[in-house]
Amino acid sequence: MAEKPSSMIPLGTIAPDFKLTDAVTNKEMSLEELKSSIATIVMFICNHCPYVVHINDGLVLLSNKYIDKGMSFIAISSNDIVNYPEDSPAKMKEYALRLGYPFPYLFDETQNVARVYQAQCTPEFYVFDKSMKLVYRGQFDNSRPGNGVPVTGKDLANALDSIISGKPMKENQIPSIGCSIKWKR
Repeated sequence: MAEKPSSMIPLGTIAPDFKLTDAVTNKEMSLEELKSSIATIVMFICNHCPYVVHINDGLVLLSNKYIDKGMSFIAISSNDIVNYPEDSPAKMKEYALRLGYPFPYLFDETQNVARVYQAQCTPEFYVFDKSMKLVYRGQFDNSRPGNGVPVTGKDLANALDSIISGKPMKENQIPSIGCSIKWKR
């Protein structure tokens, strides 16, 4: 598995709007209707990436904790499903139900949303404040498949705790590492 880092778009970037279909409900959903008045977390994930599979249980725990605090989590899969059929909407629904995803799992069929967010890898995390300005982009934590470091979600959790407490966000944000987005040819 080849590691690909996230692009680390500039802090302060306003969240690009989108309207995508949720693989579980088959309902079209927009960022406008899903965003939170506290913080909105946009995540690029997929079913087959070992880096995503590695953090899935921790991601569900962390998202449940912060959804209870009024934050909104939105997962997006943008992979090419012709060459990666395990990332198809039917499989996305299967994964989301089996893993108990407490957030919508949206399919970016055109890959346009991944492009405007400059997403490079899965998993990739973007945290937007109540004004929808980017305050954090980077890793879930420093656990990777096979490195023996426990999955804690501490980097993302620290960012979310900073929002809740009104404290400044850490400036040293570490890029996420994962599988590259599988772009259509």
